[in-house]
Amino acid sequence: MLLFSSPSDVQLDNFLAGAAKSRFSYAEVGATLKEAPSSYNVDHNRVLLGKGEALFHQAALAVRDWKMFDLGWVRIHPSAPPIRTDENVAVIARWCNVYFVNACRIVGTIHEHVPIQRYGFVYGTLEDHAESGEERFTVEWDRHKDEVWYDILAFSRPHQFLSKIGYPLARRLQKSSPRNRK
Repeated sequence: MLLFSSPSDVQLDNFLAGAAKSRFSYAEVGATLKEAPSSYNVDHNRVLLGKGEALFHQAALAVRDWKMFDLGWVRIHPSAPPIRTDENVAVIARWCNVYFVNACRIVGTIHEHVPIQRYGFVYGTLEDHAESGEERFTVEWDRHKDEVWYDILAFSRPHQFLSKIGYPLARRLQKSSPRNRK
């Protein structure tokens, strides 16, 4: 959905109601739980956050609260949806006062404890999304090294006509975001 003013909560709720009936816009659902398919543009970024169990829990809480979307030009609706499989979210991106509203669904959650403690989730694009693909957000705590890492793995390609035109700009914005810096 393309808008020339910020969407209201009612508009976004209606958009998500329609998205509930949508299918994923790609066949490789769940691929980022293992390895991203090479037929897409793939981004994999890892950032060492620091050390310690307390930092891991703080970072896991930030992922749970979707803080990676606090970038100024992108946000989600609802503002802090629960991290559970099949939960739908709207991703709202703004560029030059044009708003792009895209539908996504949580594919799966990650709660691992051995040998490395990991927390996170994967979400994928639905038919009402400008791109086609998936993104995984995780935090990891390696107890042996006492290191806490933030890890993002994503694959995507344009899905709709306008996104094919604007894809180079979208990729540049994504790569310049603090969440994607190594």
